[in-house]
Amino acid sequence: MASEQNDELISIGNLAKEIGLTTRTLRYYEEMGIMTPPRRLEGAARMYTSSDVRKLKFILRLKELGLTIKEMQELDAAYAEAKETDRIIPRLIEMLDNHINHLDEKMSKLASLRKEIIDYRLRMIKRFQLSHE
Repeated sequence: MASEQNDELISIGNLAKEIGLTTRTLRYYEEMGIMTPPRRLEGAARMYTSSDVRKLKFILRLKELGLTIKEMQELDAAYAEAKETDRIIPRLIEMLDNHINHLDEKMSKLASLRKEIIDYRLRMIKRFQLSHE
C-alpha cells in the first residue's frame, strides 16, 4: 500500500475477510478504543487505511500473546499521549513479563497435575492387576 495520502482504502467487510475476523469484532475494537475510528465514506461505510491494518495486526498479535483488552487500552492511551513507540515499549515489556510469569505458574501446576495423574494411574493399574491374580 502507498503513503497515507495516496493510501488504498479497504472496506470493513474486506478487511474482516482478509484478517479472518467478523465485522462485529472490528467495530468492538473501535468501541473499546483500541482501534481508531476509521474514515467514513458517503453512506457511513467504514474504510480502513494501511496504517489501520498494521495497527489491527499488532492488536491481534498482542491478543495471541495473551494481552487483555484492558492492557491494550492502556498501551493505546500511552501511545496516544506521546505518539512515541518508545513510550509504550517498556510497559509492553512489563506486561509480557507478567504474562510469562503467569504462564510459568500455569505450566508448573499442569506439570504437577500431570505427575499426579500418572502416579494415580499407576496405582490403579497395580490395584487392578492384584485383584485379578
